[in-house]
Amino acid sequence: MIPGFILLLRALVLLLLALRTSVLLATDFDHGHPAFAKILAANVTNGVVDYASLKAAPSELRSYLTALSEVPRGEFEKWSREQRLAFLINLYNAATLQLIVDYYPVPSIRKIGSLLKGPWKQEVVGFQGGRITLDRLEHELIRPVFSEPRIHFALVCAARSCPPLRSEPFVAGRLGAQLDDQARVFLAQSDKNRIDRAAKTLWLSPIFDWYGSDFTQDGRSIVDYVADHLPASDASDLKRGGFRVRHTEYDWSLNDRPR
Repeated sequence: MIPGFILLLRALVLLLLALRTSVLLATDFDHGHPAFAKILAANVTNGVVDYASLKAAPSELRSYLTALSEVPRGEFEKWSREQRLAFLINLYNAATLQLIVDYYPVPSIRKIGSLLKGPWKQEVVGFQGGRITLDRLEHELIRPVFSEPRIHFALVCAARSCPPLRSEPFVAGRLGAQLDDQARVFLAQSDKNRIDRAAKTLWLSPIFDWYGSDFTQDGRSIVDYVADHLPASDASDLKRGGFRVRHTEYDWSLNDRPR
């Protein structure tokens, strides 16, 4: 009886130590995302990604994604709104990078998967001990929870017409400024968004069509929303009214660094 009791006691002690270690690891999560910062700085330039280099040395990206996947739900829910949103944006972008690396070389993210189960419906995202899809991450865990339209300038789908991937991670302390900067940079890319004053036409990325309701939550128009993120002279012209909205073509080719 005594040896059995001792074995049980030892097992309980080991279990308690394991649980304590897990809690400590989660509590010590670095919201500066230094591992992702290193990956992005080394492999992303002006929104273009060196997928070949990521493919050649995949361990750092995999380790970062593993660390994110191991954060338990209880700990995640204790974080501030900004910490949670920055975490989820980084998770989405890192998981997308990993998806491309797994299939690289590939001409477009849309070539991954099948017609019925494309890239965004693959369970490739490790989250709170399980596996979820990119679609669920974006459309269930980010959009309806945070009601933050600027995330559409931050979530990157590995295509040339996507907003550019930053060379740094999103972090809670600068999240608002980073999202504003993403909006300004994206709207300044004339192949995606531009003003044709002669034709009184505002050409916008299809993103503003696909997620139009996200940009008009406060009852304002898409034009009003866009004007808030443009230089003063452009904003003034739009606010005078009379502009119609048209959408540019979406280039799904991979945002890959040329060889």
